[in-house]
Amino acid sequence: MSRAQGGQPSIFQELFLVGCSAILSMIVLNFGLKRMDPNRQNSKAAIERKKELATRLGRPNLDTNVYEDVIAMDVANPDHIDVTFNSIGGLEDTKQSLYELVILPLVRPELFARGKLLQPAKGVLLYGPPGTGKTLLAKALAKESGACFINVRSSTLQSKWFGDAQKLVSAVFTLAFKLQPSIIFIDEIDSFLGTRKSGEHEATATMKTEFMTLWDGFNTDDSAQVMVLGATNRPWDVDEAILRRLPRAFEVGLPNVEQRAQVLAVTLKGENLDDGFISQERSCALWMIASETEGFSGSDLRDLCKQAAYGPVRDFLKIEREKASIGQRASGRPRAISYADFKAVLDTSPPSTEAASLYQQHDFRRRAARDVRNGERVNTEMQDLLAQLMKAIAMQNSDASDELD
Repeated sequence: MSRAQGGQPSIFQELFLVGCSAILSMIVLNFGLKRMDPNRQNSKAAIERKKELATRLGRPNLDTNVYEDVIAMDVANPDHIDVTFNSIGGLEDTKQSLYELVILPLVRPELFARGKLLQPAKGVLLYGPPGTGKTLLAKALAKESGACFINVRSSTLQSKWFGDAQKLVSAVFTLAFKLQPSIIFIDEIDSFLGTRKSGEHEATATMKTEFMTLWDGFNTDDSAQVMVLGATNRPWDVDEAILRRLPRAFEVGLPNVEQRAQVLAVTLKGENLDDGFISQERSCALWMIASETEGFSGSDLRDLCKQAAYGPVRDFLKIEREKASIGQRASGRPRAISYADFKAVLDTSPPSTEAASLYQQHDFRRRAARDVRNGERVNTEMQDLLAQLMKAIAMQNSDASDELD
């Protein structure tokens, strides 16, 4: 009689039970590993981002790998950007050059199809002091170019697993090729692609080499509509090999008086201003402020407008407190912004670069004064010690003379 006939399980039943147990263990183990994965939420968000990107671009069959899904998180949505060239005051020459160099080849590629001299540049560098509008120009390009704008962050390309950084760098270019026309933007490019040094970490050096190798591949591919846009305020720290791959460079410097007036006009558009605050005459408040803000960057001017706009609010709150102290209630709204509000801010708040320089000078003087005080104290202590030593020597000589007598 067989084992099945004697009530014992057959070999097939045993195999079935073992198989079910193994499958159940695998399911439980897989579920547990997914729950323990620290990047689980990021991976889920990356997949959702890829779906949103494929829908927006009209490419439902967009095929990407896991590394390209991570990079897809940094693809900017133009609908979420409210910066255009018209909303950036000044920099007219730079905006026109960027339009001809970046946007026009993307929207009118037939104009650049013949010959090699009109081929669009594959690399553009924006450099200049902090706060002059380099990142704003990049956002405006993302808004108006219609191209996929990949905002590369160095933190995205870093990984604790060996070899993942190179795969993520490769994913930047492969995803850009799949989504072309596209722009790869690297803000503060000096921190990511700075000058290579002998003591640099091997993973960082390898990542830079991989980036340049892939970049050369797109530079030699005439059909690839992929461009790298970099921004920095330290161009001398960018690796020379990277600068060679950025043939067009634009300096975004501090604005002159006309450009400052344009920045102020754009920033104050739609605000409650005094009558005649903005006019064509050079004697109006706008031009007076522009002439008094030498050395201010575009960011400094926007901060100046924000601080000046608080002046009417501060006065209105003061009136409210005075009215409340006598049992009355203030009515109306804060007054219009005036030239006096800007003047009050200018008298107390220098531009950011000047403020840092003034603090550095003050700190240097403070340290120097402290060193002088310490030196004087040490000098006094040394003089006292020397006097005590001379006194002791004189007493010792006197005792010796008495013994000889």
